[in-house]
Amino acid sequence: MLSYQHAYHAGNFADVQKHLTLYAVADYLLRKKTSVTYVDSHAGRGLYPLTTKETQRLQEYREGVEPLWQARQQLTDPLLDGWLNTLAKAQPSEETLSHYPGSPWWLAQALRPHDHLRLFELHPGEHEHLSAQALPTQARRIYGDGLAGTKQLLPVATPRLCVLMDPSYERKTEYQEVVEAVAYTLEKARHAVVLIWYPLLPAEHHAALLNGLTGSGIRKIWHSELLLRDAGERTHGMYGSGMVVINPPWGLDERLEAAMSQVTPLLGSESRYRAKWLVGE
Repeated sequence: MLSYQHAYHAGNFADVQKHLTLYAVADYLLRKKTSVTYVDSHAGRGLYPLTTKETQRLQEYREGVEPLWQARQQLTDPLLDGWLNTLAKAQPSEETLSHYPGSPWWLAQALRPHDHLRLFELHPGEHEHLSAQALPTQARRIYGDGLAGTKQLLPVATPRLCVLMDPSYERKTEYQEVVEAVAYTLEKARHAVVLIWYPLLPAEHHAALLNGLTGSGIRKIWHSELLLRDAGERTHGMYGSGMVVINPPWGLDERLEAAMSQVTPLLGSESRYRAKWLVGE
């Protein structure tokens, strides 16, 4: 099934959580000189103008990145400040929020000359958009299945590996497919940092993902969830989103908790953030 297009949801609260976590992880990885291969399993378009008809249809960015952008002069957390300053680089005018960048753009900001970036996208239309984006020469766009493609890349030539897996989960089987892809990745590169995004839906399908990971034998698994409202308030659609980080850099949990303490009040009175170790510390 290839119906999902992220343009309808660009800049929403889930993007804020996902990309702030990704930015924080990349910031840690840049502290060492050794090269990194970054892999994005479901890259999407790379950059989303907020004025397109798709994005304007739902305008989910108004419950996500927009209130943070409007309050950026008052936010004091250093991680959040760095993320918003980086976001400003994606705007034709740094004063106006007109574009929201996807994970390929955020990962490209972390690239050094000796790093690599591999971007997978299976949707033909989305891949066409991605191919039109300006990216560094170290980035390679791959038209194909990201979970299978990640397996084929392993082992990578660089000493370090960072993988982002964020499928649409339109198929229920994708939860288990992610578990299997993660297990294979850690078998080939046991120190790899793996980030997994998942939706919080009333049907609670994400439990299969979390249970599969905790039963996989992987030793260091941390996760966080950002909730806009309680699950019982709606019968369909996302009420929150989650991020799993396997082999998280030391101190990542504390830095994100501090940043999210300033994010959640801007997303509504019912929004809240929670995090814990599934396996490990």
